[in-house]
Amino acid sequence: MFIQLFTRKLVTLVIILIGLAVYFSGSTIEKTVTPVIENNLGAVITGIADKTTLDSNHFLVSRVVDGDTIVVKNASGREQKVRLIGINTPETVDPRKNVECFGKEASAKTEAMLLGKIVRIEQDDTQGKYDKYGRLLVYVFLENGELFNRLLIGEGYAYEYTYKLPYMYQKEFKEAEVIARQEEKGLWAIGMCGY
Repeated sequence: MFIQLFTRKLVTLVIILIGLAVYFSGSTIEKTVTPVIENNLGAVITGIADKTTLDSNHFLVSRVVDGDTIVVKNASGREQKVRLIGINTPETVDPRKNVECFGKEASAKTEAMLLGKIVRIEQDDTQGKYDKYGRLLVYVFLENGELFNRLLIGEGYAYEYTYKLPYMYQKEFKEAEVIARQEEKGLWAIGMCGY
């Protein structure tokens, strides 16, 4: 929360400074100041995330929408909503549906593990780049290299979900769900969600 507030305040201050510089010095200063500000903003975002360098595969998780959808930010501050491939968590934000059993727990788990962290994302050519809602389709890897999509399934916060075509980690995800069901983890616990 503090990091997001600090970043917003910093961005607001930078915008005000650009406006003042342009007003007092003419538009030519904007061409000089803007790249410096963008680079500094990237440095601030990188610094927030334990000085891990953001590159084309590493992003700061700036928001959690629900258990299987997050928003990531690159070094220049651009945000992108992403959907985790191969999993589905119970709904919490779909306006057409009620909050589903174990949806709040799945969202809380994703938030606890990802919000404010640097993650590596990986795409899968078999799934296309974006879904029909414009979300980037990805696998998310934690700093320790663990595949977060599989972790959610294995701990019972999500179930395996194949959308039309098989995907790269499908076999692993299906196996993780079988084990989570056998061990009655999370949403598979006896008496939880009708199971």
